[in-house]
Amino acid sequence: MRTLPLALLLPAFASSAIAQVKTGIDVLAADGCARLHGRKIGLITNHTGRTADGRRTVDVLAAAADVELVALFSPEHGWDGVLDEKVADSRDAAIGLLVHSLYGETRKPTEAMLAGVDTLVFDIQDIGCRFYTYVATMRNCLEAAGEHDLRFVVLDRPNPIGGLATAGPVLEKERQNFVGAHRVPLRHGMTAGELARMMAGEDAIRVELEIVACEGWQRADLWDRTGLCWIDPSPNMRSLTEALLYPGIGLVETTNVSVGRGTDTPFEVLGAPWIDGRQLAADLRGRGLPGVTFVPIRFTPDSSKHAGVECGGVNFVITDWRTFEPVRLGMHVMSALHRLFAADWQTKSLDRLLLHEASMQAILADTEPDAIVASWEKELDLFRIRRRHFLLYD
Repeated sequence: MRTLPLALLLPAFASSAIAQVKTGIDVLAADGCARLHGRKIGLITNHTGRTADGRRTVDVLAAAADVELVALFSPEHGWDGVLDEKVADSRDAAIGLLVHSLYGETRKPTEAMLAGVDTLVFDIQDIGCRFYTYVATMRNCLEAAGEHDLRFVVLDRPNPIGGLATAGPVLEKERQNFVGAHRVPLRHGMTAGELARMMAGEDAIRVELEIVACEGWQRADLWDRTGLCWIDPSPNMRSLTEALLYPGIGLVETTNVSVGRGTDTPFEVLGAPWIDGRQLAADLRGRGLPGVTFVPIRFTPDSSKHAGVECGGVNFVITDWRTFEPVRLGMHVMSALHRLFAADWQTKSLDRLLLHEASMQAILADTEPDAIVASWEKELDLFRIRRRHFLLYD
């Protein structure tokens, strides 16, 4: 496992003290799950649903007095978080309950799946990027709870990439979908619990909603300040560095470049057989982007895009988490790819995750990326005002 100098790992805005954050399940477990006494639970979770001392949320609820665990539900990547494909129903070996997949034949709990349930509980670690799909699963379940007169409880967790910075175009209502579950920017700086409050409040989802908030987390804290162990939220999200890069570099993977899937460092590298890594690295270094530098490399993915084919490209190295701007980086990477390799770079699906036609067209017109970033600021200002009412942490 690679290590980085400590100076590169500590955000300059954080204190030197590391808190032991209690997540929602830790808070719930501390009083014997009293808030759920007498309830029949449908639990939406995966391998990330654990207490700070490593107990699975499903086991905590199954062992709790006067709590009946009736149904289990899993999101994209499955119950164990290891699949990168459509997911079938499974069964939890320890508890014996069927796990209904919400990334298979349906993405929303059906009436049959909810039989006997009076409370849905959500406990999944998000990473703070709009197109990461766990909060879309949460929204679908929140809507199902409203439709079937169920209580909905979110066991909240920290936003790993912090709760202060916001960036990217704000999604328009008509473009909401599974990779854009609500009208938020690409980097929204909110927790799952805060997003549930916003979704229910702004879209009048009539549901009894309760958030079991974290204790000890502050908005300025990235994951390294929480005292919590990192658990890969999905197969290709293996570190805080990758989570920080994802809102920018993840945008590009709908095109014909590899973003490192099939390597040991997904989202830390980008390349293709037709990319000259030295040329791309030099171009990006010349843009003066803060908190990041670029190393030309060659790599061969063993799966996904360009599997088995050697690619030229760059390694993204974050040098200062305080000043690094992932979405701005993503726009500059797209700009560089279009200016340097327009004949080879296929952009038909570029807007699939960006979900902002004007920004995509500006990139293809070789508009300066910082001008595109500046064009979002008014909407971001309005978003920051909108979100104030729903925030739970200082």
